[in-house]
Formats: sequence, C-alpha cells, structure tokens
Amino acid sequence: MSDLLILGEHSFASRLLLGTGKFSDVATMVDAVQRSGSGLVTASIRRFNRENRDDDLFGPLSRLPDLFLLPNTSGAMNAREAVLAARIGRELTGHGLVKLEIHPNPHHLMPDPIETFTAARELAADGFSVLPYMPADPVLAKRLEEIGCAAVMPLGSAIGSGQGLATAHLLRLIIENSNIPVIVDAGLRAPSEAAAAMEMGCDAVLVNSAVAAAANPGAMAEAFAQAVRAGRRAFQAGLMGRSDTAQATSPLTAFLAR
Repeated sequence: MSDLLILGEHSFASRLLLGTGKFSDVATMVDAVQRSGSGLVTASIRRFNRENRDDDLFGPLSRLPDLFLLPNTSGAMNAREAVLAARIGRELTGHGLVKLEIHPNPHHLMPDPIETFTAARELAADGFSVLPYMPADPVLAKRLEEIGCAAVMPLGSAIGSGQGLATAHLLRLIIENSNIPVIVDAGLRAPSEAAAAMEMGCDAVLVNSAVAAAANPGAMAEAFAQAVRAGRRAFQAGLMGRSDTAQATSPLTAFLAR
C-alpha cells in the first residue's frame, strides 16, 4: 500500500489501467476488469447513457466494488469538443479526473498535439485532473506538466496496432524529465511489453485491445496484471548495468591453478 499510483487527488494500488472498448460483450469485459485487478478503467463519454445507466457501460461498471471510472474524450475532433465531453464526464461521475483524447484522423488515430495542449490548459485551469493521451514527444510532455496536468500518457505505438514499445527511446527521455506520472497508452500487445515499460520507469500502463482481442480476455488481463507488478518490482530493485564484454559470475579460485 506504500507504492500507490497518485493521480491528482486519487490513489490506486494497481498500476494497470484497462480500457473497455472492443470486447465481444459486456460480460466478457466485466470479467476481464475483475481479473485484471485494476482499480481504474476508462470508458468513452459516448458509452454513458444518462437516461438509462443499465443501457451502456456505466451501469455494469459502476456496480463493481472499488472500481474508479475514468471518462475519456475519445471521438473529440478538437479542443472545443474535448472540453465539452470532459465537463459532461465530470457531471456524470462526480469527479474531475479525465483522460483527454483528441485524434481527428480516423486512419492513423494519432493524437493532435496542438488541440490536446489547448484543451489540457483549459481543463487544468478549470480544476480537472487531466491525463492527456499524446505523441511520445518529450517537449510536449514537459509543456503539459507545466500547465498542470496530473500525468502524461504517451503512446507506445499506434492505437490497436500491437506494435509494442516502438517509441521506447522517446519514452525514456520523457520519464527522465518528468515530475508527474508517465503512463504508456496504446500499442501494447504482450504482457512482456508492459513489463518492459514498467522496468524502464513508467508509472503505469493502459491496455485495451491486447486484452479485448485475446482468445481468452480474462486470462490475458491476469497476465498483464502479473507483468505490470513484476516490471514495477524490477525497476524498484534496480536492474544491473549493461556491458559490452562478458563478466565472470564466479571469480577464479586457487584450485584451478593446481
């Protein structure tokens, strides 16, 4: 309990965040969420039905104990739309923690850095704890920190691509220079990639497609949970350094000279 993930005014024991899209049905999604052990799941504002909460994801997820719902602005094409969606999310959930997503091009789904910064600045000034999904850009990450974001969420690779940590070098630069949590979001395919992200010093990872598209989503959610814990412990333990030459693990002893 001493190693909590702190996001704004909220804290979480698990460092695995789970998305709720792409599952074959709600029951499969709920099972994966429960087996992941995640305390924080994202859901698009478009999946919330204010009039009938049992008609969307909000109802089933809100009934799970100790689960925090993180609204995201997925589908917003610009800062204006994202800010409106975030304010609706705050009204529905009663809190100001929001995942800011603005990706106007449906072909590559890359986050728009200019609109993201504009929306993040307005939302932070309005009291939101903003978690912006962003390109793996160290300069942008620092600017988002400076305007008051609660964390940054650089992509590992394109959404749903399964290309893993294609941005690993840039992620390391972001981590080295960040004073707020760094959460890798998008592109992870395998639990080993989540472990690698945590080993390099990321504070958390968010996965969706890797679990939802697995042959057994519940089992994959468990595997990701174990990988995130292992990667975090490895980072805290301190990985050994690298060497260009072999290093003997056992010293030469006297009996070899006889």
